[in-house]
Amino acid sequence: MLRRLHHEQPESFAFTPANLAWAEAQMTKYPEGRQASAIIPLLFRAQEQEGWLSKPAIEYVADMLGLPYIRALEVATFYFMFQLQPVGSVAHIQICGTTSCMICGAEDLMAVCKSKIAAHPFELSEDGKFSWEEVECLGACANAPMAQIGKDYYEDLTEESLAGLLDALAKGETPRAGSQTGRFSSEPAGGLTACMETAGEKEATNGSVTRALSIGDGVKRIDGTEVPLSAPWQAGGQLGPIGMMTARPKTAAQQAEEKAKAEAAPAPKAAAPAPKAAPEPVVHVAKEEAPKPVAPKAEEPKVEPTPEPTPAKAKKGPVVLEVDAGEGVQPQGLDAPRGDKADDLKTIEGIGPVLEALCNDLGIYHFDQIAKWGADEIAWMDSNLKGFKGRVTRDKWVAQAKIITEEGVARFLERAKTNDY
Repeated sequence: MLRRLHHEQPESFAFTPANLAWAEAQMTKYPEGRQASAIIPLLFRAQEQEGWLSKPAIEYVADMLGLPYIRALEVATFYFMFQLQPVGSVAHIQICGTTSCMICGAEDLMAVCKSKIAAHPFELSEDGKFSWEEVECLGACANAPMAQIGKDYYEDLTEESLAGLLDALAKGETPRAGSQTGRFSSEPAGGLTACMETAGEKEATNGSVTRALSIGDGVKRIDGTEVPLSAPWQAGGQLGPIGMMTARPKTAAQQAEEKAKAEAAPAPKAAAPAPKAAPEPVVHVAKEEAPKPVAPKAEEPKVEPTPEPTPAKAKKGPVVLEVDAGEGVQPQGLDAPRGDKADDLKTIEGIGPVLEALCNDLGIYHFDQIAKWGADEIAWMDSNLKGFKGRVTRDKWVAQAKIITEEGVARFLERAKTNDY
């Protein structure tokens, strides 16, 4: 399927403070220089915050990771988990349409979506709450047909059970994930025929469903403001107005039980009078300290610290990031871009906003500077670009810069389509 960015895009995107803190924490899970590996969780968190993945969100994540925008776009447009256009505010229904599900009734499920949501995939329902699409195999073949809603799998579906799920979601309820016919996991539909001795000892739900019920983040939007990012939810939590899950309200039985426990608990001992005697020593100490303001401090001459001379701003060329002795020679930099206008180094495949800024800090502003690097300069850059070691050689910066310098940007962009450098 051809996946394109939506024709209408917001002007900007930024993580909420809580989501930004979460994203920065994810980046620390990867070795130095490999933070780009966090791109999938960061893109998905951006999608969870906004409901879909916009171009500004993709570029925002790319900037965080120091990636060229095209690299982030490649990931976002490849995986079906990323929604590149607005979807239903409550839920987006993904119906598996591959062999097992198709044989077991996926087309009937899609007919329900066409009837209750919209006639075509990715069209919003009239109230804007729902949308749907057909996707490739989701890997729950033994429990076909199935659908993914948010992060959760709903398996062993029928036309009636899917219609019931949609009605429940529309009312703000949270249907239980997993098999809709009561199967624990992927045992035969007719019941267990082996391992019968442990059949009565198993948990109420399998690990996936248990996690879905305990965390409850299946279809909610994680904007990091309405609820803590790691807050647990009780099973059966409810959906808020924009799909954000809230904690399940306590039942009357739970409230009565808590009230009984509170009444049965021993009353706290009246220990209030004892601490009230404490003020006496506090007053006493205050009186003893009263004579302390003696004049020595006032008589001490005030010696103003001599400000250290501010060193003259060194030219940007000699800036050293992380020098490894014996690794090449630092390229010669300029004090400022020629004509006060730097080249757009991001034109070079492999240079994003972060690397462009690092190059500028080293006095590298122009394509022809990079084109003149020899083996020693390349070795130094590969060794000392903190967090991006080896990028100059891997992405062929010098070869690209030479083409741009000798043939122009337009010709370079043509050749770049086929990696002809």
